[in-house]
Amino acid sequence: MRLEHLDLNLLIALDILLEEKNITNAAGRLHITQSATSGVLRRLRDFFDDELLVQVGRSMQPTPYALEIQEPVREVLVKIRSTIINRRVSEPADSRRHFKIVVSDYLVTVLFTRVLQNIQHSAPYMTFEFITPSASATEMLSRGEVDLMIVPEQYGPTGHMSELIFEDKYECLVCQENWPDEHIDLEQYRQAGHIMIALGGDEGAEEFHMKACNVTRRIEVKTNDFNTLPQLVLGTKRIATLQHRLAKRYTQYLPLKSLPTPMEMPPFREYMHWNKSYD
Repeated sequence: MRLEHLDLNLLIALDILLEEKNITNAAGRLHITQSATSGVLRRLRDFFDDELLVQVGRSMQPTPYALEIQEPVREVLVKIRSTIINRRVSEPADSRRHFKIVVSDYLVTVLFTRVLQNIQHSAPYMTFEFITPSASATEMLSRGEVDLMIVPEQYGPTGHMSELIFEDKYECLVCQENWPDEHIDLEQYRQAGHIMIALGGDEGAEEFHMKACNVTRRIEVKTNDFNTLPQLVLGTKRIATLQHRLAKRYTQYLPLKSLPTPMEMPPFREYMHWNKSYD
């Protein structure tokens, strides 16, 4: 499609080029060669009569004009995706919409397993793709490349629509045979070895709350998904501090038990975020 002699496909390339500021990286995301990407940049420069990206040392930097049009270009692309490509279907039962959702395996386990059961009956042709939270998730949401992002309150992106989905509380998950007591005091908690979630290299939400409570832990194991936490507690004297919903599920099937945390912790809040163009 062309508008005033501009190939609208070039806007996709422009959005990626301005984000990456690197020909090689942009070529990888566009699935074309570096030479072809350089050619695309030349065409964009000719159309806008601006360099758009200039070499500064070993990196490329956007020109003032490029910075001026970057957000409008992104908004146009998101609007096209939300209103034309992902057009509204009046009857969910007939919808063949594919949803991309940034979400942790914790939420897949405690929420989406039931959601998908219901949707299979009410909208059998819808499909879903779950994407692990990462540093690039906010940019994906801004570009309209994902439909929803559901993350703990403190990790939510700014500038997007949001709504609280639910609250949960923290509990200590321990191995039954290695922890006969029915409680954990603060000194025991500090001295024990701990297993911590670290999604994408970032500290888990519980660590954020630990710092707020001025509690330090001896971290012996880090893992990158929630569902391995209970497995790693088995046969050890380690503690995993995790959400009640997940702890409840695993204490039903494994020789584990959950105990109250020895300190008052604020509730764990999960928020859903979406691009304002999808409102």
